[in-house]
Amino acid sequence: SCLTYETSHLCICVIVHHILLSETPSPTLSALVDIDPLSTDVKSVVLKGESHIEKVELVNPVNLELQCKWDGTENNLQTITGYWTKDGSEIENSRVTVQLEDEQYNLKQKFSILNETNLGNYSCVFGNEAKINFILSVPQVSPKRDKPLIGYLRDYVVIECKVEDNQPEPDSWSWSKKNGTDKEIIYTRLEPLKYEIKTKERKTRLVVHNLTEADAGLYFCGAVYPIGTSHNNIELKVITLWEPLKPFLAILVEVCVLVAAILLYERSQSKKNCATENGPNPDQTNTLTQEENNEREGNSSVRQRNV
Repeated sequence: SCLTYETSHLCICVIVHHILLSETPSPTLSALVDIDPLSTDVKSVVLKGESHIEKVELVNPVNLELQCKWDGTENNLQTITGYWTKDGSEIENSRVTVQLEDEQYNLKQKFSILNETNLGNYSCVFGNEAKINFILSVPQVSPKRDKPLIGYLRDYVVIECKVEDNQPEPDSWSWSKKNGTDKEIIYTRLEPLKYEIKTKERKTRLVVHNLTEADAGLYFCGAVYPIGTSHNNIELKVITLWEPLKPFLAILVEVCVLVAAILLYERSQSKKNCATENGPNPDQTNTLTQEENNEREGNSSVRQRNV
């Protein structure tokens, strides 16, 4: 449409363009992305005693139904109170009255496990008498080392992580190093001469070249799964080539001191023996003196007879 406005012989024509919206609606996010519904899994445990720990390893997000069955005690009540906890804290609105059915108490609950924050320790509690712990986690990375890995100055070291053959293969691997209170991700492209990462299926290796004392510390490898990352830590200790020889050198010094002491003792004993062999024997001296006296007395007697 055209609107005409006249002021002081000035004519201004303003043309307004109308933008017509299409009758076809724009595609929504759900139409653009094919979102698969979460699969459902069930974990069921029958408790005979007072407590039980069930480990559950997850790789993908899932709707997980946890089922607890408890045989109770000798004096079972018709009803008891049951509830759920996560990491020791009671889950809100989870308290229910559990009926005794077929000599069993049954308690179940469905949880949406979407990411790492949903993993942890889920427990079903029957009154204050029995409990089943479900520990939800991603597959564990091995090996778990009790002692630090040893590397030598100006040498290189290989740090290895893996998941067992019976566990799912991770989507990818990551490496990081502890820097104070934070973890510093290791990027090989930034320091190609320092770090090298070799990954194959269920194994990954970090090669650290030209070791210095600054390379010592805590390293973390991570197996990355859709639901979260499983971490393992390895401590690296950097030492000189002489350090492993220190115990042997100490033993060698002790042996040398012992041998020297033995030689000195034997030498002193040898000197004493030589002195004894070369010196006069008191018994022999006395014997010779007695014989000389007898001989002199005999000579004197002969002289007296001659006179």
